[in-house]
Amino acid sequence: MTYQSAEVRFEAIDSVLKALRGKETAVLTTHINADGDGCGSEIALAAWLREQGTDAYIVNPTPIPQSFRFLIPDQSWVVDSTSPEAQELCDGADVAVVLDTGEVPRIGRVRPLIDGLPTVVIDHHPPGDRAIEGLSFRDANACATGELVFDLIHRAGGPWSSIGDLAMYVAIMTDTGSFRFSNTHPTSFRIAAELVGRGVSPDETYRRIYGAVPRRRFHLLESALAFLEVDEEAGVAWMTVPADQFDALGAIPDDLEGMVDYPRSVEGVEVGLLFRQIPRKGIKVSFRSNGAVNVNVLARRFGGGGHVRAAGALIEGKMDQVRKDVTHATREAVELSRSAQ
Repeated sequence: MTYQSAEVRFEAIDSVLKALRGKETAVLTTHINADGDGCGSEIALAAWLREQGTDAYIVNPTPIPQSFRFLIPDQSWVVDSTSPEAQELCDGADVAVVLDTGEVPRIGRVRPLIDGLPTVVIDHHPPGDRAIEGLSFRDANACATGELVFDLIHRAGGPWSSIGDLAMYVAIMTDTGSFRFSNTHPTSFRIAAELVGRGVSPDETYRRIYGAVPRRRFHLLESALAFLEVDEEAGVAWMTVPADQFDALGAIPDDLEGMVDYPRSVEGVEVGLLFRQIPRKGIKVSFRSNGAVNVNVLARRFGGGGHVRAAGALIEGKMDQVRKDVTHATREAVELSRSAQ
């Protein structure tokens, strides 16, 4: 949503603060296959809650990616959602907080764990059809959910912590593509500047996330580039990750980070796509737009969603058919956007 005034926005933040303060135990979660924003936001909020005496735990539907585990100060903060401990923890919690998503399907196996708990949603995505019920602080104009967590802590007057500062910086840095995506705005830089002033090192942080790439990632990219296809007339390009190479290289989902930017960066392309087979689940499709095409709307046609310029979907079916259907729909979306200009 878009807040019509600062006063209304502050009211939303104050309602969330009231719901979180004074709680004995809080359970925090984010979406399946968490990214830097999801991980950073929940770790920052957990640090803030713990500074105030609340036992805050992270229970995610899928494991925190290796590239973001350095943000976790103590492994006891994270509880495996498949374990008996997770159910016991959620049964005894006072509140659940869902960050960087507001939709039921996106929290997977965590949904039944927090069923019945008072729930707070903090998110910067456009609302979907299956919204998580509860109190919410949403703003689709925010560059990242990490921005909203920063606003919440700022409104509360702290307490700040080095753990939270770093986690919020990572959330904002990764979701803005290191401050180069279209969702980057002046507030993004103002928050980043304050966090750097508090001690976050941009150089070290960037190196921890992007400067230590496993060699297998380059081999996987090499094999995927062999399957790069471009429809120059339609302004659409797509790339398919070969399943056999993914398995042979021992690759993990983290290795696909940023790969969709290659088809998107082809000259003249308006929408880039990345296809990957996920065993027993379907075809994961990443959508990236360079301009007028709203790929959130496009992804929702296939049961997915996301942002205006970055979205995704998990689609049942065979690779050839899914690829045919998605590229056809994408061509139509580009053509429609051109005709509207």
